[in-house]
Amino acid sequence: MNKILIIIIFLFSFNIAYSKENIINIASTTSTHDSGLLKYLNKYFYDKFKIKINVLSLGTGQAIRIAKDGNVEILLVHHTPSELEFMNSGYGTLRFDLMYNDFVLVGPKSDNNKCNSIENKLIEIKNNKLNFISRGDESGTHKKEMELWELISTKPENDTNWYFSVGQGMGQTLLIANNNNAYTLSDRSTWISFNMKYNLKIVCENFPPLFNQYGIILVNNNLNTKLNIEDAKIYIDWIISDEAKYLINNFKINGEQLFFFNNH
Repeated sequence: MNKILIIIIFLFSFNIAYSKENIINIASTTSTHDSGLLKYLNKYFYDKFKIKINVLSLGTGQAIRIAKDGNVEILLVHHTPSELEFMNSGYGTLRFDLMYNDFVLVGPKSDNNKCNSIENKLIEIKNNKLNFISRGDESGTHKKEMELWELISTKPENDTNWYFSVGQGMGQTLLIANNNNAYTLSDRSTWISFNMKYNLKIVCENFPPLFNQYGIILVNNNLNTKLNIEDAKIYIDWIISDEAKYLINNFKINGEQLFFFNNH
């Protein structure tokens, strides 16, 4: 864990310990924050309930670690296996599927080969040693990428001639891929929001393995008695309501819908 993240965690924890009763804290994946979705939703929530929200934007792996330490009331991430493990270990008390979008494989604009499946495209990248940029940060996107490589029985991190793990967020990873005419995996919402894709395009999309489910979890207040669980429950009840469904489904950038509500 780098020094900057340690400082952020310390300051965030300090804020929670001394926060007023009408503040709740969410550890969120970067895509919901960087796309502007949470800022958009939280404004409506505050206007209705007058409960303030602090958002800590991290990769899914880091967000889960923060929640396990009892430093947030709510976890909003996108790696269902990790979320279920979190729940089964007693760190969370409620979990709901909230919304989905999908992942896209992006690469050089010069790639005109048709993508018949994500597996075949990854085999093509591997066999031709085409540059691939991995987030390498234990985020939900990184975890999904590892699952995709497993589909073709490959561990690309063992081959440094074409596979580069950068340990960066999605925006920075896309920028590195753009500057190096390389491939990378991105959630669609960040891809739509990214403005520096001069050399990149989507080369593979709309296949079942690229489905991207987001879940929302109420953290167990046994981890930290100072957690504002009462207001956190109000937030979760609201975000799975028909009002939030309408807001999520109508959140768009450049006319494109980024997330699709699917709580039932």
